[in-house]
Amino acid sequence: MELPFDGAISAYFNDAAPAEVRNAIRRAEKGDILDPSYPHSERLARKVYEAELHTLQVELVKLQAWARDSGARIAMIFEGRDAAGKGGTIKRFRENLNPRGARTVALSKPSDTEATQWYFQRYVDHLPSAGQMVLYDRSWYNRGVVEKVFGFCTDDQRTHFFTQVNPFEEMLVDEGIHVFKFWLNVGRAEQLRRFLKREADPLKQWKLSWIDVEGLKRWDDYTAAISETLTRTHTKDAPWTVIRSDDKRRARLQAIRAVLRTIDYTRKNPKNVGSPDPSICGGPDIWHA
Repeated sequence: MELPFDGAISAYFNDAAPAEVRNAIRRAEKGDILDPSYPHSERLARKVYEAELHTLQVELVKLQAWARDSGARIAMIFEGRDAAGKGGTIKRFRENLNPRGARTVALSKPSDTEATQWYFQRYVDHLPSAGQMVLYDRSWYNRGVVEKVFGFCTDDQRTHFFTQVNPFEEMLVDEGIHVFKFWLNVGRAEQLRRFLKREADPLKQWKLSWIDVEGLKRWDDYTAAISETLTRTHTKDAPWTVIRSDDKRRARLQAIRAVLRTIDYTRKNPKNVGSPDPSICGGPDIWHA
């Protein structure tokens, strides 16, 4: 079978990945968590996951009904390294909601016209109207991390971004928009394991890009850019919720809970919502740990 990018991910695994990363992947059995610092050694059992997900998705339906009736606007930002689980988490948010009121925004690189506009402009165009939820699969934080790592912006442009992003988000909140910022954090071995699975699966190879391949070599650059971004943009008005996503199932549940517990919507069942697990869902201190 022909592999995307001439098998560059397998080549990285065999020839360039740190020894501890290769060994963790080789030793692992199905369902094992590769990061020894993760507070669970195995992923959440499927039956438990599916039961909890169903309960939380019922609450999401209630949340959407409340938003429609009240005119509330909800914007969720999902960020993280490649293969951190952003798309899968967004899918679990939306799969039982009315698509007319809950949409995903996943923008490609700026067009020539967009490149001349105010940096936030093309994202503003997709902000929610009354009764809507908008889920950004990557966002304006591209400038803080990916554009920095790959040199797609100048240092002056990135500095300017940091002077504007906190006031920008403060305005969104002041306007009455419920803003949630999620950073899904995946360990190095788990990220590579997921890339290898995508490389080998013809149905998932489309998920891979040149950025993914090159990004494997720039782990430390990503780490520095992420650290600075979280530190500079974690604010009272728009705090980051960091979720350790080595277990996709737990990550999805934690993200949904983090939204549901924050909003006082009609017919909310606090017992069904529960509380996030602080060992894998918290502020930037979780990421730094």
